[in-house]
Amino acid sequence: MTQNNSTVQVVDVNKAKDQAYILWFDELKREDVALVGGKSSSLGELTSGTNVPVPYGFATTAAAYRHFMAVTGCNTKVNALLASLKDPENSDELHRICSQIRKIIVNAKMPEDLASQIEAGYNNLAKKMGENEPFVAVRSSATAEDLPDASFAGQQDTYLNVHGRSEVVKKVQECYASLFTDRATYYRIKQNFPQEKVALSAAIQMMAFSKAAGVMFTVNVATGDDSKVMIEGSWGLGEYIVQGTVTPDNYVVDKSSMTISDKTITKKNIELTRLPGGGVEQKNVPAEMVDKPVLTDEQVIELAGYAKQIEKHYGCYMDMEWSLDQNNKLWLVQARPETVWSQKKKNGDKPTAAAASSTSSENKVLVRGLPASPGIASGKVHVIDDPKDIDQFKQGEILVTLMTSPDWVPAMKKAAAIITNNGGMTCHAAIVSREMQIPCIVGTSSRGASATKILKTGQDVTVDAKNGVVYDGIVEEIVHPHKDNEAPAATAVAAEYFPPTATKVMMNLGDPDLAERYSKLPADGIGLMREEFLWTTYIHQHPLYLIETGHPERVVNELANGISKVARAMAPRPVVLRFSDFKSGEYRNLKGGEKYEPHEPADLLGWRGASRYYDPKYINAFKLELKAVKKVRDEYGLTNLNVMIPFCRTTDEARKVINIMRDEGLERSEDFKVYMMAEIPSNIILADKFNQYIDGYSIGSNDLTMLILGCDRNNDTVSRLFDERNLAVKRAIRHLIKVAHKDGKTVSICGQAPSEYPEFTEFLVRSGIDYVSVNPDMVKETKRNVAHYEQRILLDQATGLGRQDPEDYEW
Repeated sequence: MTQNNSTVQVVDVNKAKDQAYILWFDELKREDVALVGGKSSSLGELTSGTNVPVPYGFATTAAAYRHFMAVTGCNTKVNALLASLKDPENSDELHRICSQIRKIIVNAKMPEDLASQIEAGYNNLAKKMGENEPFVAVRSSATAEDLPDASFAGQQDTYLNVHGRSEVVKKVQECYASLFTDRATYYRIKQNFPQEKVALSAAIQMMAFSKAAGVMFTVNVATGDDSKVMIEGSWGLGEYIVQGTVTPDNYVVDKSSMTISDKTITKKNIELTRLPGGGVEQKNVPAEMVDKPVLTDEQVIELAGYAKQIEKHYGCYMDMEWSLDQNNKLWLVQARPETVWSQKKKNGDKPTAAAASSTSSENKVLVRGLPASPGIASGKVHVIDDPKDIDQFKQGEILVTLMTSPDWVPAMKKAAAIITNNGGMTCHAAIVSREMQIPCIVGTSSRGASATKILKTGQDVTVDAKNGVVYDGIVEEIVHPHKDNEAPAATAVAAEYFPPTATKVMMNLGDPDLAERYSKLPADGIGLMREEFLWTTYIHQHPLYLIETGHPERVVNELANGISKVARAMAPRPVVLRFSDFKSGEYRNLKGGEKYEPHEPADLLGWRGASRYYDPKYINAFKLELKAVKKVRDEYGLTNLNVMIPFCRTTDEARKVINIMRDEGLERSEDFKVYMMAEIPSNIILADKFNQYIDGYSIGSNDLTMLILGCDRNNDTVSRLFDERNLAVKRAIRHLIKVAHKDGKTVSICGQAPSEYPEFTEFLVRSGIDYVSVNPDMVKETKRNVAHYEQRILLDQATGLGRQDPEDYEW
């Protein structure tokens, strides 16, 4: 009986742990991967099983994640979307589905019971630290990551310098959403890991205020030499090392003698630092610190000692992250099993110790760098300075660039070898190359010459990634020492080409997190950035509610952060931000919105766009939008940002809005353009009057068509009559172009029509439109179409053939 009772008690304890929503680090062991993922369980193991210094914290559990997904109904929606993914190699399809999934998760309401437990954990952490609202790091920990046979680490998001109860809860939810980033979803699919077996834990950990940080391995990741500890470090927070933004200092320590056997100190010009009020920013490193080692020799040996202790405790090669705080105390903030060399050792592979090159002195060395992933390759160089050109990269070429990021993986898979200007042994390019077994050299800038400046596209080179050397030409004795080691030579393939056009092709964009990805496309800029997306994704609260509750700065900061992502990614190409154009029903869905929004029977034709901006009930909210724009242009220096006024019914409205903007320090100039949506018949009829207030127009073909034809496109009864190609709509557009051009104003179109009807694009080009702004998936096709139509028009003009009046076309 006693034995049975004891057994029942043990089962109940285990069951309670399985069902808990949060667990503290000292309650966790490494075998708790199924409960809290690799990162959180490892932090628990370090805390409870070793004597290394670890910032304390707690973790939300897989049970908490599954509770969130079930209670909010996200499970059903996510599973349906994943089931609809036919081809994960189709990046557009993958992105579309993953974006929908993340929106669903971020916009769901966190269950009260889970939110209260997270807040309680944060409160207890605050008491332990003796602070009211301490700064913490919120780190994603997927239950499938950090497994010995699959390197899933880094696929989800981490948020640094977070403080405040509600903000911590929000970041946990954003961590949940990051389980379905494009790269994380793609990675799990390619690793054949079932999506339904993945859950996400969020580790909420005391923030180590780093003056320096870095990574550490108990094996030389370039050669597999496990008699060494390899340490990398840079100033500020450690994220820039992994991203490859900086080339870190590199130290190699002999495990047996505990002496430094190799040391490389680099120039570290920038650092990522915490902001006093939360968040992070990039700063220039003071000149006297640029060339200074981030660690003393004593600190290097101290870290190596921790590494040996952790490796002994775990019994395998380890990958760790460290931080040096403002008081010169070292902290271990992460430890996980190393995957690449661990797997090679398991398979019986031998270390590839670097050897002195045996090539003739006649072979010309072009650049040198860090041998990040060993191997030999030769072929033709393809230099990519701008991410927008990545789709031009062809199979078997040598990829040469500043640094890679997760979105570059499809191109990296095609590469015979990879060479980067920046980065260390643990940057993205190095890690992915080792995993894919592609020869890789990183950090060439730190070794005297930047690869992107020295190497030229089309040039034949030989990459010796065992020794970190790139030779001019094909060096036969390296490439073909014997048949078994032969590396495939790259073949030259014509790059994808987009001819220049007089009619510019712009791009419509909502999600700022996709700006970097889509900046690779051959678009001439952003013709329409929808501000509404920033509200529903980042702010979630009604602006008047935030003003009333004393947090107007949140509107300014969140808008500025989102806008700057796009402006920075696209620079120097122009970006046009459309001011908020929610209808009252949409505003009412934001937190606190019910108090401020009227119930309108037809809000499509109600209190929206310009009519809000000068209204005494809303003007203070509009001024926050203006402050965000001013911050991006003046403080961030992103002067490629321009703005657009939506749904402006009368010239008097245009005058009032322009005056408010001027009073807030935003006045039209050569480098700051103010455009207006042309989506109401009055905009067309009175274009000669509107011209005095603005620099140009962007046609919103959806609303314009509805209002010209009196046809609701969302009404199934009459939607068949909705057609942007109707002659009445075409005449309106053509009239606008003529009147606008008469006063030197430009005309664009940002509606759906050019994305759906190539023939409508031809009509626009023939009518003399200045810009066509289309969805990202149509940029390339539209770019080619526009070039074709412009050539056809020139031919028509030269031969006298063809119909010159677009109205005469049969559409």
